[in-house]
Amino acid sequence: MQERLQKLISRSGVASRRKAEELITQGLVSLNGEIVSELGTKADPEHDTILVQGKRILGKPGRPVYLMLNKPRGYISSTEDPEGRRKVTDLLGRFRSKVYPVGRLDYNSEGLLLFTNDGDFANRVLSAKSEIPKTYRVKVTRRLSDEQLERFAVGLNIEGRPTAPARIRLVKPAENPWYEVTLIEGRNRQLHKMFQRLGCLVEKIKRMRIGPLKLAELPPGQFRELTADEVARLSSPRSRKPPDAKRRTDRPTPKKHADDRRRRPQR
Repeated sequence: MQERLQKLISRSGVASRRKAEELITQGLVSLNGEIVSELGTKADPEHDTILVQGKRILGKPGRPVYLMLNKPRGYISSTEDPEGRRKVTDLLGRFRSKVYPVGRLDYNSEGLLLFTNDGDFANRVLSAKSEIPKTYRVKVTRRLSDEQLERFAVGLNIEGRPTAPARIRLVKPAENPWYEVTLIEGRNRQLHKMFQRLGCLVEKIKRMRIGPLKLAELPPGQFRELTADEVARLSSPRSRKPPDAKRRTDRPTPKKHADDRRRRPQR
C-alpha cells in the first residue's frame, strides 16, 4: 500500500513528520535510486527502496514506542553529538536506537522528556496549536514584583512577537527563589528569555509535567513506557489546557508597558 514519503519516514523513527518534509525538500531522500523533492510523492514500504541521507529506512514500520524519561543534568537532547557529550538516548537501554526526543531540554536542564518513533504523535505534542501545557520549576537570581508577575502571566514581547499567556507562582521564597511556570508553547530557550526580559537570570530549570504526565514517580535517569491511556490523553484536546486553569475576572488590568504593547491579550 502506497503512502506519502514523509509519513513513512516519520513512522520509521528517523525524524518527525515536519523534519521529514524538510529532508525531502532539501533533496536528502531517494526513492528507488532517484532523488525525491516533491512532498506529494508516495511509496510502498514493502516494495520500494527508500534512503534518507544515504541510509535505508525499515521496509515495515515497527510498533509505535512512547517513552518518558527523567533527564538528569549533563545530557544533550539529541541522538547524535559531534562533541562526544552524553546523549539522552544513552539512558534508554534497548530503545536507544529506536526513538528520538520529542522537543528538548538544555544540556544543564533536567526533568520530563518524551521519546517516540511516531512522527504524528511528536508533531501533536510539539505543535503550538495543540496548546499542551508544560510545567517547569525555575530557579532565578531574584524575586519578581507583583507587577512583573502580571506581565509574565499576560505575555511578554520577546524577539519581536508576544508570548502566549503563562501561569507563574512562587513556590520557594529565597534570595534566589524558585517559581513554577506553565507554558503552552515552546520557543527556543523561552524561559530564559522571558525572565531575562524582566531583568533576572535563570539558574536552573526542571520540567515537572507535560499535559497529564507527571514526573513525580520517576527517579532521575530512569524511563518508562507510556500507557495507552496516557498516549490517548496527550493526543486528546482535553490535554491542551492546564488542569486547574480558570479564567479570573477579579484580576486587575495590568499597566501597559511601552515595550510590550504588541503582546497578545489574555484568553
